[in-house]
Amino acid sequence: MTIKLDRRKFLSLTAASLATPYVLSARPAAAGSFNFDPSVTGTLPDNSQINNDSARLVFDMSVASGDPTASGVMLWTRINPSQFDRSEALLFQVCKDPSAQIIMLEGSVAPQDISSAKDYTVKIDLDGQLDANQTYYYRFYYKGISSRIGRCRTLAQETYPLEKLKIAVLTCQDYTNGYYGALNYVAQDSSIDFVVHLGDFIYETAGDPRFQSLPFADREIILPSNGLVALGLSDYRHLYKTYRSDLNLQLAMEVHTWIITTDDHETANDAYWDYERDTLGAPDHPFTTEEGNDPAALKQLKLDSQRAWVEYTPTRVSVNENATHPHDFTKIYRNFKFGDLFELFMLDTRTYRSAHPCGENDIFSRYLPIGCHNMNNDSQTMMGDTQYEWLKAGLKASHAKWTVLGNQTYLGRMAASLLGQPLAYINVDAWDGYIKDRDRLMEAVKEANLENFVVLTGDLHTYISSYVKYDYGHLTNFWWPNIAGTEFMTPSITSSNLFEMISNQVKGLNNGTDILQALSEGAIRLNNPHIKYFNSTQNGYSTVEFNRDYCEWTAYSVDKNTDSNMASRQIVKQQRKESGWAWLEDIN
Repeated sequence: MTIKLDRRKFLSLTAASLATPYVLSARPAAAGSFNFDPSVTGTLPDNSQINNDSARLVFDMSVASGDPTASGVMLWTRINPSQFDRSEALLFQVCKDPSAQIIMLEGSVAPQDISSAKDYTVKIDLDGQLDANQTYYYRFYYKGISSRIGRCRTLAQETYPLEKLKIAVLTCQDYTNGYYGALNYVAQDSSIDFVVHLGDFIYETAGDPRFQSLPFADREIILPSNGLVALGLSDYRHLYKTYRSDLNLQLAMEVHTWIITTDDHETANDAYWDYERDTLGAPDHPFTTEEGNDPAALKQLKLDSQRAWVEYTPTRVSVNENATHPHDFTKIYRNFKFGDLFELFMLDTRTYRSAHPCGENDIFSRYLPIGCHNMNNDSQTMMGDTQYEWLKAGLKASHAKWTVLGNQTYLGRMAASLLGQPLAYINVDAWDGYIKDRDRLMEAVKEANLENFVVLTGDLHTYISSYVKYDYGHLTNFWWPNIAGTEFMTPSITSSNLFEMISNQVKGLNNGTDILQALSEGAIRLNNPHIKYFNSTQNGYSTVEFNRDYCEWTAYSVDKNTDSNMASRQIVKQQRKESGWAWLEDIN
């Protein structure tokens, strides 16, 4: 049978997320009537019968899924413009077997709904069409050519007593600075249920001499503007197309359902909102430093970066196509409920944050602002009032065993200190620059009386595990009423870590990794005893498994210098937090 959706009604339902209108056909084995086989849950798609050359010619960015609900996911693909035919519809199928033979749902997208207006990207919102807590397989057809088969997964109903679930946690994947061997390991790990990406999916720069030394000739990027940094929509789109051309990234997005937010580099380094001028704050961008600091150009830059992100990620976020202000164009903070086991709140800590508290220079302003105390100013905000109220209400209403924040910059304190009092904060682009906002967040956490609170963080290109405290001036970690939860920072996939940035400046340091790691970890932990592990000498990713008894963080290093699916991988740290217990336990 065929389900005819009134086109105008569907447009009104999907315009809010830039989803693509479609007509859905239900097969005899439609969702809800098929005998699900739980044994296929961890099985990777079977692409052995797919013509990969044809698939990649037509679907040049392959396929992806994201933003799961208990009744659907977002499906994503892109038609190669060279293969686009104005008379050809795009077909899609959702199946229950790895070789995509048992069709549950199928539908079509009309030719007029695929165009250059969205750079030939297509997003199918299947919310309300699938069953909860299930694995599905999907593919697209265009002009008789099948895409590669992808795998997706729906959430369990929020009251369902889910026993366990594992997520991969990713961040900071500078294409120019290494290969994505880490993503190949993520793709091959069938024990991973979902992927959470905490931002810096792309870098707006294509050769910034401050942190991009371009060591890999085959990873260099030439922007349409010929600049070193994105200047508009065509540049941002080009960056996404370049990043998503990587086969390891494509594979990881094919086989897992992703939940993605942004950090700064999707727009501009250390970005914020300049409330005085009502425009984007981008201290290092040429629109600020070279082009007369034009508020209109900066505001448009933010809008362009938002549009490209919405187009090229499998996300379900509200979008106002007619908006001329970035705060009206989209809202990307959102939450996900994984049965009654854990609830994930994905934050947006760039769009609404105020300016840095101590000025917009590099050293001694955004970093090591010695003598500055403005970070205690009541006007400093990381989230903005609306997002804060949303999060506060969500935390209070959460009944999950584990309540988790998807956060960008380090939430805890990191400072040179004396007897618990900070002498100089290391990085006020992080929450240390927005202390009053951190305080009110911690008040909301305390009021919510959460059973277990976990913060997942990226940004700093470093492995960190630490205690989240209500009062960082209270040095001991043994006073459990002062411990609100645990923070796990995942390392960068490829972006320069602390050791790499220092070694680029100091010749002969390349053999001093172990020494630097020992010195840096010792100094950081001595001044910040809530930090239990610190490592900024390697790259990789992490996983977190949640179950009824504990959550377990496993941090991997993967060699980014090897362009091979066999890049070396090792576990660098593994820690466990028992449910209802304040402290971390090393397990390796």
